[in-house]
Amino acid sequence: MNRTVIQSVVLASLLGSGVAMAAPETFVIDPTHTFVTFEAKHFGTSTNRGRFDKKSGTIILDRAAKTGKVEVTIDTGSISTGTPAFEAHLRSDAFFNSSVFPKATFVGDKLTFDGDKLSSVAGTLTLLGKSQPVTIKMTSYNCYMNPKLQREVCGGDAETTIQRSAFGMTYGLNFGIPDEVKLVIQIEAIKQ
Repeated sequence: MNRTVIQSVVLASLLGSGVAMAAPETFVIDPTHTFVTFEAKHFGTSTNRGRFDKKSGTIILDRAAKTGKVEVTIDTGSISTGTPAFEAHLRSDAFFNSSVFPKATFVGDKLTFDGDKLSSVAGTLTLLGKSQPVTIKMTSYNCYMNPKLQREVCGGDAETTIQRSAFGMTYGLNFGIPDEVKLVIQIEAIKQ
């Protein structure tokens, strides 16, 4: 038997056995159903919260191979807390330095699944020009057919905790503002 015939037999066997072939799908983040918020203790007492109002990105999923890639960009100047003076302080060089570093990015290429459900994404967060490894844990995940868009939408809730000093954000550490910041993410992305 020649090589072409052998390859055809193997391919026919795989197709006939029901083995799924890899098929990457692209999803675009829906900014109206995606929120990136932070929680940080204020001198170990109350919890300060805020969110970033401008974000974009894509997700590539190969559900059969259980692989993919997540790319998210956040506009750091779009931070919103409900208090304009606090927002200005967070945009300043004491924290996000938004005029110099207007974007934060997350690129994740190590996806973990629990059965058919995405359970975590490991990758690199770049903030203030510094990149650090970060793993985002999915606390819920689902896909559904959106009746309005007539397209599949996948997403869920996720979270991670970072040490802001790892990115050079050290303001207040010497007088009691904690280093730990929790990121809470709600995300939905539309299949293209």
